[in-house]
Amino acid sequence: MKLTEGLCGFNPLWGGAFLAFAFLMTTRITQADDQPQWGERFTRNLYSSETPIPSQFNPESGENIRWSVELGSNTYGTPIVANGRVLIGTNNEHPRDPKHQGDRAVLMCFDEENGSFLWQAAIPKYTDYQDWPGIGLTGVPTVQGDRIYLISNRCEVLCLDLDGLADGNDGPFTDEGLYLSPEGASAELSETDPDILWVTDLIGELGVHPHDAPFGSILLLGDYLYLCTSNGVDASHKFMPAPEAPSLAVLEKATGRIVAVDGENMGPRTVHCTWSSPSYANVEGRDLIFFGGGDGVVYAFEPFSPDKKDSEEIALLKRVWRFDCDPTAPKENVHDYKGNKVTSPSNIYGMPVFASDQVFIAAGGDLWHGKNEAWLKCIDASQTGTITKSGEVWSYPLERHVMSTPAVSGDLVFIGDCGRHVHCVDRKTGEGLWKHYAEAEIWGSPMVVDGKVFIGTKKGDLWVFAAQPEKEILGQIDMKAPIQGTPTAANQTLYVATMNRLYAIANTPAAR
Repeated sequence: MKLTEGLCGFNPLWGGAFLAFAFLMTTRITQADDQPQWGERFTRNLYSSETPIPSQFNPESGENIRWSVELGSNTYGTPIVANGRVLIGTNNEHPRDPKHQGDRAVLMCFDEENGSFLWQAAIPKYTDYQDWPGIGLTGVPTVQGDRIYLISNRCEVLCLDLDGLADGNDGPFTDEGLYLSPEGASAELSETDPDILWVTDLIGELGVHPHDAPFGSILLLGDYLYLCTSNGVDASHKFMPAPEAPSLAVLEKATGRIVAVDGENMGPRTVHCTWSSPSYANVEGRDLIFFGGGDGVVYAFEPFSPDKKDSEEIALLKRVWRFDCDPTAPKENVHDYKGNKVTSPSNIYGMPVFASDQVFIAAGGDLWHGKNEAWLKCIDASQTGTITKSGEVWSYPLERHVMSTPAVSGDLVFIGDCGRHVHCVDRKTGEGLWKHYAEAEIWGSPMVVDGKVFIGTKKGDLWVFAAQPEKEILGQIDMKAPIQGTPTAANQTLYVATMNRLYAIANTPAAR
């Protein structure tokens, strides 16, 4: 940040007062943090220690709005902030580059300071029901250093340079022009195009069959990437074309080589698709990878062992425990229950969140084809084996369906559901402390920051609550378009993506 930006008419008589202000601002900025992945590193908890973050702002008047930029017309992802860059997935309804026209999935990169456009990856479509028309890029990037790791709309894992092609084409992948051209003729490249380092095709390598849109946020642990494969049903929703394909995969981050997969055979029990992203924690001295399956089961695996990295065979991850969120639901011929709003299998959309040796997860009937029943579960992560009965600490009923990931703050858990409610639950007992009618379905997830809970709705409201056991509404802000992702807090700024616009929000003294 340049402290002199926007300080028009500086008077040298201000002297020491200005220096004191500059020191204060510099100190505050150096204490702030990026947000390089969706949720807290490893645990996936949607909590941030950033402060101060305003509870009031106005997109129309510009109050507490640092900057805002136009996106496409469909934005389902969550903003990521790292090393002076802001990344967000959207569609190509408003093309930034005339040479990249038509329906595409777009990863956009903006300057964190002022929102200026830097570069984009405008990726051609795959096929209609596996890459839904107009849906854009739903995958959420993970950043480490100057590397971006991303699940694309084509069910590929990409490693990209955070600076795009502005600093040259680093390789080893150098066919960006061909990759970005849907017609097969190599496109002319510029500094506003992506620098792709490697590509791993999960369809070609693992035989997975994505459905609607490949989705996920990559977990980076050591030298390896853990990610869901988005394996799902066919267009009719009546069977799994790739029932034996894995749902969880592990890749070497330096090369993209697949080194391990799960061996749980979730496919035949997956009623729609696998869209949950993994988390990690050390529980009583044991490293565990947590994963929410499309079969409604939470799994804990041992991480991939580097001792096996030189093997040419893809290893199978060792399962430590499994917890069935809906043990009485149908487990065979699951697609026969399509459209049954009373009896059906359950699935998991959100991420498993780890806190205090426990895993918090939401599960329930499929939003489009399943029963109107859902829960927030608390699981004892220290057990082993099949822990469906012994591992359940508590279960809290939600309304209709749930797409959300829970956020844990102290002794409180917050979550939204498709029954149009925001819930506050006691972390220790599972007792409902309060709930609020939010006037519209909630597909995104809450973010707890600076003592506040921020959560968006499909109506376009951003609700702000005090993060406390008693309900206190701090704001209901009309963002003018639906909000499908999670607000992100980084460097004293809140980032909120609506379907068509990205906002950077900060207290007025920090606005610039």
